[in-house]
Amino acid sequence: MNKGNTLDGTADNIAISADAPQIVRELTEQTGIDDFTFQPTCDGITTLWVARQNLRALLRYLKLQAPGPYSLLFDLTAVDERQRSHRQGLPAAEFTVVYHLLSLDRNQDIRLKVALLRAYFSIPTISDLWPSANWYEREVWDMFGIVFEGHPHLKRILMPPTWQGHPLRKDHYARATEMEAFDLPDAQQDIEQDALRFVPEDWGMSRHSEDNDFMFLNMGPNHPSVHGVFRIALQLDGEEIVDALPDIGYHHRGAEKMGERQSWHTYIPYTDRVDYLGGSMNNLPYLLAVEQLAGIEVPERAQVIRVMICELYRLAGHLLFYGTYTQDLGQMSPIFYMFIDREKVFDILESISGARIHSSYFRIGGVAMDLPRGWDKRIREFIDYLPARLHHYDKLVLQNTTLKRRTQGIGAYTTAEALDWSVTGPGLRATGLAWDYRKARPYSGYQNYQFEIPTGNHGDCYDRCVVRVEEMRQSLRIIKQCLHNMPQGPYKAHHPLTTPPAKERTLHDIETLIQHFLSVSWGPVIPVGESCVTVEATKGLNAYYLTSDGGGMSYRTRIRTPSFPHLQMIPLLCRGMMIPDLVAILASIDFVMADVDR
Repeated sequence: MNKGNTLDGTADNIAISADAPQIVRELTEQTGIDDFTFQPTCDGITTLWVARQNLRALLRYLKLQAPGPYSLLFDLTAVDERQRSHRQGLPAAEFTVVYHLLSLDRNQDIRLKVALLRAYFSIPTISDLWPSANWYEREVWDMFGIVFEGHPHLKRILMPPTWQGHPLRKDHYARATEMEAFDLPDAQQDIEQDALRFVPEDWGMSRHSEDNDFMFLNMGPNHPSVHGVFRIALQLDGEEIVDALPDIGYHHRGAEKMGERQSWHTYIPYTDRVDYLGGSMNNLPYLLAVEQLAGIEVPERAQVIRVMICELYRLAGHLLFYGTYTQDLGQMSPIFYMFIDREKVFDILESISGARIHSSYFRIGGVAMDLPRGWDKRIREFIDYLPARLHHYDKLVLQNTTLKRRTQGIGAYTTAEALDWSVTGPGLRATGLAWDYRKARPYSGYQNYQFEIPTGNHGDCYDRCVVRVEEMRQSLRIIKQCLHNMPQGPYKAHHPLTTPPAKERTLHDIETLIQHFLSVSWGPVIPVGESCVTVEATKGLNAYYLTSDGGGMSYRTRIRTPSFPHLQMIPLLCRGMMIPDLVAILASIDFVMADVDR
């Protein structure tokens, strides 16, 4: 094994035979490959730089041959290394492709990195090993311009087809003010319009079979059942779906690019808008990663408050799913009842944080403010109120025979298929696999709470709904425990890098006032390092992979969202089905387009 860098950028020698992680010794013994550069990271994930020519052999072993295989491709992304200062001990690279794998059997991650130079600016595809890699590789090509050899459809995925450049490169502008005033001449407008024309062959579709023609139908981007600006190009044989190809990117706002231009503190409100139905639950993985980089220990009271707020947002998100799920399937009444319940959740959140949907309540080191006097009254009333409502909805929705006929056996997949397509959260648990990040890898003190992991049996549309309904009951259990066991103490860490800093002595001397002003306006300077932290969000696993180059802003902000891989499964789930079945499938996935497009 080669030299790697420690967290401060110095070299670190690790012998394969003794000190290397078990998986590294296993890779060497089973594949004969030992050309690794080991990189310690703040998150403790085994991180190996590997040679480009060895990548597929290593990934094939990890997925298909290793005992306790790394069957889930958790993420695939890239980094523009050209402006990074602290790279001591790492291989020379202008760009890096990063593969993050997860073994549920071992409850263990591994991260492989491949260094690329302009002379060899391509890498083999792994879409034949993991079908979910298809979109991830397209995203990397779209954002960075890295070519994946052998990819079946390497086209733009988030940016328009006529876009010039690759936005996550460091030399691509980050603000519109860095560009000239927008102008759209008639000739260019014609080009843009022509690029939007639907050509079935460009999507891999055939116009006819031997004995009949197919019809092509656009579902969206404004159809109510697609829950946002999202289009599905359908290939139909009569009323039967032959193929369905999702078209995303209409909601892309450059959330990762913004993460590299904002200070560590001022980026917090942007995270609320990723899964905009998850509120402060989006703050949590980002802040946990920042706190891990900075070595900040969050006080116990702040951790309990965070858990309580997250579970309230889980209730709000699942109630919205439940209501729109039934509405998409033809029931009108439930959504009005469930939105009343959701408003009660927001009333609680507003009384605590001052805001409802986008509260941005969490801060580096804790939360923005302590719980107000009498905070427990509304929560106590709500946890007594909701169980009876959920029981009523069981009879109104889950026992409805029409809804059962519309959803049972529809859009089903197995656990193995779910892992192949990087499905996490309720969609994975609906297949019967009881794997919840809060149990498997407790964070923020989740190990201290008693709750169960609801699962399904068939992995179909019906089970995906049942799992979320049971998760609401478990969230109530957790909130009740927070209510009865709220500790005393500070609501934010007394650490110099917490932001905003404490105001004690701010007006006592000029030095402290200057420090406070700089910390608030410029934000903290986070030590050099890399950290990826994952949470069990409402729709699945949500992670922030942050790289600090020792500055006041993130060098690379990667947001791994659950909805992005989930939508890739649509073709698999609906081939041979009818259009109404596709509506049920979309309703059961529970996605928001900002979570997909970022």
